[in-house]
Amino acid sequence: MKALTPEQIANVVERLPTVIRDEPMSKHTNFRIGGPARLYVVANDTDALVNVVRVARDAGVPWTVFGGGSNILVSDDAYEGLMIQAALRGMNVEGASVTCEPGVITAFAARMSADAGLTGFEWAVGVPGTIGGAVYGNAGCFGGEMKDVIESVDAYRVADDQRLTYTKVDCRFGYRESRFKHEPHLILGCTLRLAVGEKDAARRRMVEIIALRKAKQPLEQSSAGCVFKNFEFSDESALEILRRTLRLRSGQAVEVPAEMLAAKRLSAGWLVDQVGMLGKTVGGVAVSDKHGNFVVNAGGGRAQDVIALMSVIKMKVRDELGIFLEDEVQLVGFE
Repeated sequence: MKALTPEQIANVVERLPTVIRDEPMSKHTNFRIGGPARLYVVANDTDALVNVVRVARDAGVPWTVFGGGSNILVSDDAYEGLMIQAALRGMNVEGASVTCEPGVITAFAARMSADAGLTGFEWAVGVPGTIGGAVYGNAGCFGGEMKDVIESVDAYRVADDQRLTYTKVDCRFGYRESRFKHEPHLILGCTLRLAVGEKDAARRRMVEIIALRKAKQPLEQSSAGCVFKNFEFSDESALEILRRTLRLRSGQAVEVPAEMLAAKRLSAGWLVDQVGMLGKTVGGVAVSDKHGNFVVNAGGGRAQDVIALMSVIKMKVRDELGIFLEDEVQLVGFE
């Protein structure tokens, strides 16, 4: 990235007195990886968040907003811009409607919703990070996605300095997709529409999901969560080619799990497992032995190690299975 000028830095620091200079991003990401942010600030309310972005825009300073530090990989080099942590954590439950600010921890929102006797959001207890990030990437797991529960999203559109409310349709949700990935916006909050149900049943379902996460994911290690998107398919002939490829590789029939067939999505972790990459290491990072879609910081890992390992995985899956994996983790500060 192009280095900030002294004038740009002075402009931002003068207008935002709480800015921290050269803050190590390894302190704020779940990977425990990342070089210094040339400028770093925490925004605790909506007006502050919007103002911070206006200041950065006026100064010609690149900016990135993050929440809990999951699903993000920050470069080892200095981030030549303003890193903004959205720490807005207001939440309200009224009837079957739940409103959340972007810094609310997603799992906390799931628990509070269940405690209020609402169902339909239990799956989100398995989502790391914050509501803002979950909306941004249409996060999902254990059979649910944000698009299933979103009623509306409040956002600030940077291009024309407007605050808007988007309906679910307006958000253009897709698999790990939304309009917010393609148009500069700040997510200021959202409203979820859930169903009234049985509190105890919702709690039991969340206990089951937490147990599944502990059994299948390396929660005890530093990671960003899933690094690749699952592979979507619509053509049965493509699936048959994959089956034949797997059979030729292993010398025996390999069954594609029924839940993947039903969803028409092949788990990236399962594909990584099929090509024998579990436990593969590069530098200080490794593919988890528990789950092939998790890269963990095994100690002293660097962003360049993660990028190198992801490249090896993608080439292996492409060359052996003919499938191109796409990144799910957000890369920040890379050229």
